[in-house]
Amino acid sequence: MIRIIMRGCNGHMGRVITDIVANDAEAAIVAGIDITGQMGNTYPVYMDLASVQEEADVLIDFSSPKELTGLLADAKAINLPLVLCSTGYTAEQIREIQEAAKEQPILRSANMSLGVNVVSRLIQTAASVLMKEGFDVDIVEKHHRRKLDAPSGTALALADAIQEVLSEEYNYVFDRSQRREQRPVNEIGISAVRGGTIVGEHEIIFAGRDEVIEIKHTAYSREIFGKGAVVAAKYLAGKGPGLYTMKDVV
Repeated sequence: MIRIIMRGCNGHMGRVITDIVANDAEAAIVAGIDITGQMGNTYPVYMDLASVQEEADVLIDFSSPKELTGLLADAKAINLPLVLCSTGYTAEQIREIQEAAKEQPILRSANMSLGVNVVSRLIQTAASVLMKEGFDVDIVEKHHRRKLDAPSGTALALADAIQEVLSEEYNYVFDRSQRREQRPVNEIGISAVRGGTIVGEHEIIFAGRDEVIEIKHTAYSREIFGKGAVVAAKYLAGKGPGLYTMKDVV
């Protein structure tokens, strides 16, 4: 039985994960953390990790990048593995996470969906074969109208995954409206669509001479990110210091 502390337990994803774990015989949430300190769950809720009295095997953070420094310090003090699901970390915060991972187990991914991380592996295989044969690649991502950032962190992570297997450096291009020229060879196009209530869609297009290959992932609910976080928590519990990602999980 994996004992979990849920940080951000009163938020949307915190409630989703609470429901998922309630039906999981291999895991249990023993405590929650929320800045409001409000109860309403089947477990005690605290305002910070230092106040938690229950023992746990891992913490899932689906809150925000705020108070990261305090969270890392409190987790280090009790040697508690962290699954960091929040997005929007600054470059400085990412360096802080990397430094902390030298002494404690931390798992961080741009997207917690198992499906997206499998797609990441698929496109690496495709890119390693196709792009040396002259194929172009574009990524088109779609999200709901309320999403503030563009392109999505997942789209950038997919582009990074492609770049990892290429021998040459490729440029990321987000807008071609000001150019009047043929497409350069070393280019990965990334486009964003915002509208309606689209949960999340990422399509990777490999276009060659007389043939096109499309690999696509569609999220129909945010529950898939919660499921991935729980799987990641089970994976991370008991691991040694290091910075892990969902690639390690899948």
